[in-house]
Amino acid sequence: MPEVRTTTDAEAAVAAYLEQGLAELSQPTPSDQVQRLARLTCLVSDWAGRINLTSHRDPIELAGRLVLDAAALAAALPELAAAKRLADLGSGIGFPGLPIAVLHPELEIVLVESRARRHHLQREVRRRLDLARVVPVLGRSEDVEVRPADIVVAQAMAQPGKALREMARWSRPAGLVVLPASEQADQPPTPAGLSEPELRRYRVPRTGRARQLWVMRSAG
Repeated sequence: MPEVRTTTDAEAAVAAYLEQGLAELSQPTPSDQVQRLARLTCLVSDWAGRINLTSHRDPIELAGRLVLDAAALAAALPELAAAKRLADLGSGIGFPGLPIAVLHPELEIVLVESRARRHHLQREVRRRLDLARVVPVLGRSEDVEVRPADIVVAQAMAQPGKALREMARWSRPAGLVVLPASEQADQPPTPAGLSEPELRRYRVPRTGRARQLWVMRSAG
């Protein structure tokens, strides 16, 4: 059961910031989802300050750089509406998977992370936000049991070519493999079994950061 609690001043400020940013995406977002995203932001900020999980610790900075980035990424993937499972490989502290789980509660989100502290944060967020369809998995994506997904994303994995080969293993036939990148990133090499990449550009609201996605489809 979700906890009964009141909204803190920090969460209220983050919620207002997120609401403005989400409005820029022209994606209607229910108020309960905005509140959950704000609480997610503050949970991560609290954990980051205690156990050095990320260099981004200010809640508003986290909201812009991580939460709104994930929301903008999701808006660039209309295929999410028909998907049943998304796998986030090398998910770190849970981005973009956790915000997508809040925005698309019908999706099962598998978070694969090999570092125990980050995995424990993911489990705590799942419990505190009552995200029953989030599945944190501790281990490396090449070592744990594969859960084939309709969409596979990897935002923090190094070596794009190697990451794409691993992502292809996790994709269902005809599923999407999605590699976010900075605006300056070069097109990654396309491994066997994946279509030629489609480039999608997006901009993160409030921060103005330009980002891009390389989107490929696995062989059917």
